[in-house]
Amino acid sequence: MVEVRPLGTKIGAEVGGVDLGALGDAEFARIYDAFLEHIVLVFPDQELGMEGFLDHGRRYGPLRPHIVRKSRHPQFPELMMLDSKIEDTKVGVQAKPAANLVKRGAVWHTDTSYDYVTAKATQLYSQLIPSRGGDTLFANAYAVYDALPQRLKQRIEGRKAAYKYGGRLKREVQLLEEEDRIRPPAVHPLVRIHPETGRKAVYFNPGQVMEIAGLDAAEGDALIDELKGYMESPDGDYRHKWRVGDLVIWDNRCTIHAATGDYPPSERRSLWRATMMERGWESADAAARAALR
Repeated sequence: MVEVRPLGTKIGAEVGGVDLGALGDAEFARIYDAFLEHIVLVFPDQELGMEGFLDHGRRYGPLRPHIVRKSRHPQFPELMMLDSKIEDTKVGVQAKPAANLVKRGAVWHTDTSYDYVTAKATQLYSQLIPSRGGDTLFANAYAVYDALPQRLKQRIEGRKAAYKYGGRLKREVQLLEEEDRIRPPAVHPLVRIHPETGRKAVYFNPGQVMEIAGLDAAEGDALIDELKGYMESPDGDYRHKWRVGDLVIWDNRCTIHAATGDYPPSERRSLWRATMMERGWESADAAARAALR
């Protein structure tokens, strides 16, 4: 029997009483309702192989391989290896981790804002967890929008921001292939209406933003800094402390997250990741790319 226990007042719920490898349609319907309501779902004590992990993701939408090709699993390209000792999956485990892998994701962001069609959801499944640190923080972007002063809501309504992988500081761009480093930025509205709930949320990625469209550099930077103040917080609305066997899934359309990156560099942190898209995303992506030519 599906049991949903809220983890915070703004975001997050733990789902018990389910085996994600043997989930019936009625159970999934209950879980999907909880996904839309709580935004972040935690499933403890799961036992899934790679194919089972990917099959679970497909229930939410089509899977899309991550832009970092070096992180894709050689047999299952839709599975990303988030591993502090694997920089290139073709090479395998490194004796000494790259510093950027330990700190990976340690800025507030929403996944794939640098893509022309953004992700619906992301799921992470923990394999190896360090003795301390390495938590993931989540914040509710609906609540961020609701908390904005009216003047700021009016200012960002209809305005767009441009994003590239790595953002202005070019974090981790060495992980990309050359063609992905030089491709044009993606542009997305700062306010988005969730296609299923109809609620407004701030869509803003501090870690990947390049500029605010239509504003000069000084005015755009001021707006970016102001929005950061509302989006970022030391502990977020929910802080997930990972355990081996945890599967966590979140709605990228209305949340923002950050990894703490504070675990011992000598210890290994390894998770599987998959990115889920809205159905029909391929044609939307093709149209966006064609418009750039």
